[in-house]
Amino acid sequence: MSHPQSAFGAWHRPMVARLAGEEHRTATALELFFDLCFVTAVAQASAAFEHELAEGHVADGVLGYAMVFFAIWWAWMNFTWFASAYDTDDVPYRLLTLVQITGALILAAGAADALEHDDFTVITWGYVVMRLAMVTQWLRAARSDPARRRSCLRYAIGILVVQIGWVARLALPEDWGLPLFALLVVAEIAVPVWAESPAKTTWHPHHIAERYGLFTLIVLGETITAATAAVRTALDGETGIGDIATLVVGGVLTVFSLWWLYFSQNAPQRLTGFRAAILWGYGHYAVFASAAAVGAGLAVNVAHRTGHGHLSDRAAAAAFTVPVAVFITLVWLLHHRAEELRSRNDLIHPVAVLAVLAVTFTPGPVLATGLLAAALVAATLLVAAGAEGEPQPSRN
Repeated sequence: MSHPQSAFGAWHRPMVARLAGEEHRTATALELFFDLCFVTAVAQASAAFEHELAEGHVADGVLGYAMVFFAIWWAWMNFTWFASAYDTDDVPYRLLTLVQITGALILAAGAADALEHDDFTVITWGYVVMRLAMVTQWLRAARSDPARRRSCLRYAIGILVVQIGWVARLALPEDWGLPLFALLVVAEIAVPVWAESPAKTTWHPHHIAERYGLFTLIVLGETITAATAAVRTALDGETGIGDIATLVVGGVLTVFSLWWLYFSQNAPQRLTGFRAAILWGYGHYAVFASAAAVGAGLAVNVAHRTGHGHLSDRAAAAAFTVPVAVFITLVWLLHHRAEELRSRNDLIHPVAVLAVLAVTFTPGPVLATGLLAAALVAATLLVAAGAEGEPQPSRN
């Protein structure tokens, strides 16, 4: 069922399932606003991660970043798939979405405390605000969609129970924090699998692919913004542009190449069923987290080049090369079928990943990474051109 949007939204519409094959389904203005506000949380997490790395707290920084980014990604992902199936664009839907955005801003405010002081109080409350709004949305859907009522109620119950766990975690001894976090993460990601078993929700493959692409685009843009701020800070000191020119060129080449690699894929063709959608959707946790970490890694290298921070040359290099390698690996795995991964032509991706990791131990790792990423783009274009020129098998 299609819901044409008005300038102000309808007061109320039944929250019936939208058609999975609905024509001309695109992201709405509210969804774009949602993404832009969520990127505030991404930016805060990335900045705090950069600070932890620069101070030499690598293990704590990586763990804290992974934990904070889970909260951002999971809340964003749940809304995205729900909206694909049940976006009514009426007043209650809009208001509940704005509540989720408010939760994201609360979460953003607590990112630094979580990474730098292991204090997850603010982040937890922001996360719970987002998730309780999501419970209300699922209850609305359960009321209006009898065919999928059991699934909607399972979502609502599952999310609510896990939120009780997150709040309870704050009152428990600190030593229990990490094991409970891991347990609750497992519970969170298990809810959709359990909830979808009675009846599958009607998400739209092209709409989902567009939403993920837009968020990737915005996160890469935030990476550029974070790197630009680091360069500006360096130039405001005694550093000349010549001192960091290779970092600037390498960083720009890298981000441009990551954008090219991601958007050269045909994502909707991978979303052929629930299992494929789960793998594809869940796998984007590492895509988004690594994309944001590239900006933090580049900023760390700028600070390192100008004599700030407490990292060794190799550790500073790894702060940039590792997230780039993770991004390339996940984009390759998520957008190719098993038989394509075994193709000789597709060996260029794992070879490129190994090369990126290898330049961690060379002078000028950022520039070398940018050149390798650009070479990977060129190689994929040549392979694609060759594939287009091959004769198609006969249908007879």
